[in-house]
Amino acid sequence: MDASTLDRPRKAQPTIGGSIYIKPDTMEWKPTRFEKVSIKVLYENAGEGEMTCLLKLEPGAFIPFHKHPELEQTFVLSGSVEDHDGIALQGDYIWRKPGSFHDNKSDTGAVVLAVYRKPNIFFHATKGESAGF
Repeated sequence: MDASTLDRPRKAQPTIGGSIYIKPDTMEWKPTRFEKVSIKVLYENAGEGEMTCLLKLEPGAFIPFHKHPELEQTFVLSGSVEDHDGIALQGDYIWRKPGSFHDNKSDTGAVVLAVYRKPNIFFHATKGESAGF
């Protein structure tokens, strides 16, 4: 018996089309509503508010004060990002608690992988709440 089938339940077969392969290097960076911040959306379920994306922050980029209604996860692929709690460098991972507030900036520029369960809630644009990038 082949080692790749040893831990499969009997008669179970791979789901054809169940793995979606994304090639971020072939995607264009899209502008966001924030100056010096671009995005590549890798996965999105708009109905649930879920998104996994790459964010590129040019040197001097600033993401204004916002709330995370659910857990946010960020992995710094290059450069650095910072908020009131610290600075994250290449290879660092940050997760933010549901209900937490912060703003973000990058003096050096950065590319991060971000995973959202719900869109961020921003307060700056309309003097009220607005969601997402």
